[in-house]
Amino acid sequence: MSSRDLAAVRYGPCVRNDRLWLVTTTVIALVAALLGGLLLAGAGGSATHRHVTVGGVPLDEVHPHDATGGPRRPGVVVAHGFAGSARLMAPFGDTLAASGYVVVLLDFAGHGADRRPLPDDAAGTDASTEELQHDLDVAITHLRGLPDVDPDRIALVGHSMGASAVTRYAGTHPVIKATVAISLPGLPPRLPERLLTLVGQLEFPGFRTVAEQAAKGVDTGRSAVVVPGVEHISILYAPRTHREMVSFLADSFGRPATDSPLPSPMRRVAGAGALLVALLVGLFPIGWLLLGGVRRNRPRFEPRRLVRTVPVAAAALAVASVTARWLPTDRLPQAIAGYLVGLTVVGGAAMLAYDRFRPAPPPAEPASRPATRRRALAAPILLGYAAVTIALPLNLGLTYALPTGDRRWLLPIVWAGFALLAYAGDRLSAGNPPGLLVVSAIAVAALTGAAVAGLVSGFVVLVVPPLAVLLLIQAAWAGVLHAFAAPRWLIAAMGALLVTWPISAALPLVGQ
Repeated sequence: MSSRDLAAVRYGPCVRNDRLWLVTTTVIALVAALLGGLLLAGAGGSATHRHVTVGGVPLDEVHPHDATGGPRRPGVVVAHGFAGSARLMAPFGDTLAASGYVVVLLDFAGHGADRRPLPDDAAGTDASTEELQHDLDVAITHLRGLPDVDPDRIALVGHSMGASAVTRYAGTHPVIKATVAISLPGLPPRLPERLLTLVGQLEFPGFRTVAEQAAKGVDTGRSAVVVPGVEHISILYAPRTHREMVSFLADSFGRPATDSPLPSPMRRVAGAGALLVALLVGLFPIGWLLLGGVRRNRPRFEPRRLVRTVPVAAAALAVASVTARWLPTDRLPQAIAGYLVGLTVVGGAAMLAYDRFRPAPPPAEPASRPATRRRALAAPILLGYAAVTIALPLNLGLTYALPTGDRRWLLPIVWAGFALLAYAGDRLSAGNPPGLLVVSAIAVAALTGAAVAGLVSGFVVLVVPPLAVLLLIQAAWAGVLHAFAAPRWLIAAMGALLVTWPISAALPLVGQ
């Protein structure tokens, strides 16, 4: 029997399975892309949208479809939280416009499309408070001057940092007739007369305590509602949140309650999620096309490598989590990003140093590689595909994700740090997916521990869940790319893009 016949006997079933995967992933990607496109195309309903910049503050206007020519309507300014943006709060614009309100959503300094830096990296100083109040005043003044808005009927809605800002503003400006504070982190010196506080059932206890204190010992002008089954981020997409807000505002302005169904606050995020799934799954057919099909001798799970990976990664990242606090990178003009760069660079370098001086035995079967020329052509296409995979759904359905201003040079720096960590973890585990997952899990644990210990902003704890999901996706993509025998540096660079683009897009720019 010839060698070709032996290969056919040995690998024939695998080839058929791989081709089945190719067909299946292609179909899933196309269906998910179609679904995501339909959901995103219908988001916002028939409302009219307009983007303006006033006094350096980016503003998104949302007008009900029948606002022209009729009586003036109440207006609402919607304020996002720390590391948020106007686009993140877009579902509130959809809900309020469908309920007959004219809406303005703003990007605070350092956030979203706003290139002006926030004065500090935690929005906790008097300078930051003044800056947020200034930006809010710009948005309110603009809203009151719109021709279809009744300037005497203005309300504010804010989340987290934005909840603090709107509550503080409304407490000293009687022109604000109603305020909705979602996940309010603390009480201002003076509370507004009409205030609804909303808090997620799964949020940290301190948020519920603040909500209860805000509604304590006063008349029915102030109230608190616990939204079941949600935490600090998912409360933004809970239908209960939107219904409570609309009901409170209707009562505040003496408007009749409506039984009409509200637009789903999940439509945008569901569309973005479907589009993300399409692009993630689409890596398999794209990789097949560019790198020439699945290799038979791809990395396999080896328990001995996993046993070796855990203590080395844990020690490296523990040291990195402490030293990152005092590295020069901590002075980068973006909140938390400098610490992340220090953590990933030190942790990755320590793992690479260990791997260099105490290398593991080589894999049992060295993986064959696509031709050098083919890899050179595939690399820039795959890197571009990785950028589109994370940036497009993020920007269309979740938050502002276009790198502007200082983000243009900060993104490559953060990317390089995470790429180094991914490359080191891949070498240490010899490309075994469980090993890559372990390194990611240890990195998340180290970052969480640093936040608890006060080495980095406590805000990190709130973003650990989405960061863990991104690192899980990174490990899954690494497994797929190893199956195509992609070079290790390309695997690390592509996976790091998935993680760092949302970080660089969301974390605010800060003054130094």
